[in-house]
Amino acid sequence: MNPKPFDGIDIEPSDVIRHFVVQSMGMSRLSVLTLALALISAGSGILWLKNPVKSAEFLRKLPRSLIVGYITIAIATIWYLIYLHTETMADFSPYRRPLTVFFLGLALGVTLYVRDFLAVRGLAIIMLLLAKLMVDTARWHTSNWRLLIIGWAYVLVILGMWFTLSPWRFRDLIEWVTKTQTRFRAVAYVRVAFGIFLVILALTAFRNP
Repeated sequence: MNPKPFDGIDIEPSDVIRHFVVQSMGMSRLSVLTLALALISAGSGILWLKNPVKSAEFLRKLPRSLIVGYITIAIATIWYLIYLHTETMADFSPYRRPLTVFFLGLALGVTLYVRDFLAVRGLAIIMLLLAKLMVDTARWHTSNWRLLIIGWAYVLVILGMWFTLSPWRFRDLIEWVTKTQTRFRAVAYVRVAFGIFLVILALTAFRNP
C-alpha cells in the first residue's frame, strides 16, 4: 500500500486555507484579526452616529432580547465546540465526546430555562472566546504593540466573567452610555477613532509576522 502524501503530518484543512488566504493578502494573522476588530469598532460607531436614536433604542432592548440571546448562545456554542475539537492535547482526546454532549445540553438548557438576560450571557461567553483568539493570535508576534491586543483580551476576560455573574451590570452600562445624546455620540466617536487606530496598527506594526 502506498503511503498517503501527508501521512504523519499534522495539518488541519482550516490551517491550510487560512495560510494561503493570509499569505495571498501579504498580512499576518494578527493583522487580519486586528482589521476585523477595527471593522466592528468603527462600523458600530459610524452606525451609532448615523442613526443615534434607533441605535440607542436597540441597545436598551438588547440585554433582554431573546432573539439576540438565541443567536449569541448558538455562536458561542459552535465556537466553543470548534475549539474543543481542534485541541491537540492527546490527554484531552477521550473527553471530547462527553464534553460535546454536556455543552450542547447546557446550551439547550440555558436557552430554555435561563432566559433572563440571555443575550448578555451569550455576549459574555463570546467575549471570553474572543479573548482566547486574541491572545493565541498575538502571542508570538514580534511587535511590542501585540501587548495592546493581549491587554485588551484580558479586559474582555474580566468583563466576560463579570457580565456572566452579574448580567444586569451590562444593562446598567448601556443605560449610562445612552442616557444623553451627547454622551452616546461621544462614545461613538471614541469607537470610530479606536477603529481607525486599529487599522493603522494592522497595516503597519502587525502587517508582517
